[in-house]
Amino acid sequence: MKITADTNILVRAVTGDHALQSKAAQSALAKAELVALTIPTLCELVWVLSQGYKIATPDISETIRRLVNGDNVTVNRPAVDAGLAMLDAGGDFADGAIAYEGRWLGAVTFLSFDKKAVKLMSGQGETAQLLG
Repeated sequence: MKITADTNILVRAVTGDHALQSKAAQSALAKAELVALTIPTLCELVWVLSQGYKIATPDISETIRRLVNGDNVTVNRPAVDAGLAMLDAGGDFADGAIAYEGRWLGAVTFLSFDKKAVKLMSGQGETAQLLG
């Protein structure tokens, strides 16, 4: 079966916090011919792990890397790499993925009210501007 894994499937598989659902999620992911991991799902996963489960950023980065490197996983690798670069720099995974996708769609400048995001993006050599 070729599947798209929802965030709740990934959370259960990663955290093991619910015996039956976690085992079912892990089994489904392992048995799938293909697991499509979307960028919105990964953004949600990072948020849930950091805010809900209070998991440390390096552990979240490692979890994302392990997930996307699965033999049966397909993902927008450049967007994931951009998200991980921001996460590893102390920023938000979503900001990196958003900026990448914006460039892919033809944008030049990442625009935000988030000072930290703009600073980190600029520090990575990206064109970023603080609004306001």
